[in-house]
Amino acid sequence: MAKTDTIPSPRLKDEYKKSYQKELVKELGLNNIHEAPRLEKIVVSSGVGRNRDDKRFQEIVSNTLTKITGQKPVGRIAKKSIAGFKIRAGMGAPIGHSVTLRGARMYEFLDRLVNVAMPRIRDFHGAGAKGFDRSGNYSLGITEQSIFPELGFEDTAILHGLQVTFVIDNKNSTHSRALLEKFGMPFEKKG
Repeated sequence: MAKTDTIPSPRLKDEYKKSYQKELVKELGLNNIHEAPRLEKIVVSSGVGRNRDDKRFQEIVSNTLTKITGQKPVGRIAKKSIAGFKIRAGMGAPIGHSVTLRGARMYEFLDRLVNVAMPRIRDFHGAGAKGFDRSGNYSLGITEQSIFPELGFEDTAILHGLQVTFVIDNKNSTHSRALLEKFGMPFEKKG
């Protein structure tokens, strides 16, 4: 007899379905549960900057994103030529790497980011509240990858930053912030 292992649903996804969605409808004064803001995807990216010709640095960035997200990153090629940065459109070496997370991996990454990685940031006073765009999506910059426990000493020997973008289906940034606060995102206190 073959044993079938069922993969448990992510904790934050279950919490969203059970309680967060209903709470958001009440708190935001929405008409029904389908108007509640929901997380569509998380994009984790890292630019390579001046090190675009350094294959070792490219490999470190790629390996970091793979270990943090559990998914292989895609190399991003320049779309525009920028003379000041010595970048030509379509040049061979990637100018950055990115991973798009959806479904279970998205919720697992969010859970680890908020509950494990962010508390490890030194002198952390909360995530900046100015990271919302007009559509209500939120971008968070992380200055060094060493806050993630998945990475060993070898992976953090050369430091680089990360950009985490939360793409949220909603009406405005107030609704997005309410959703992220439900998931445990520690925003900085005003005043």
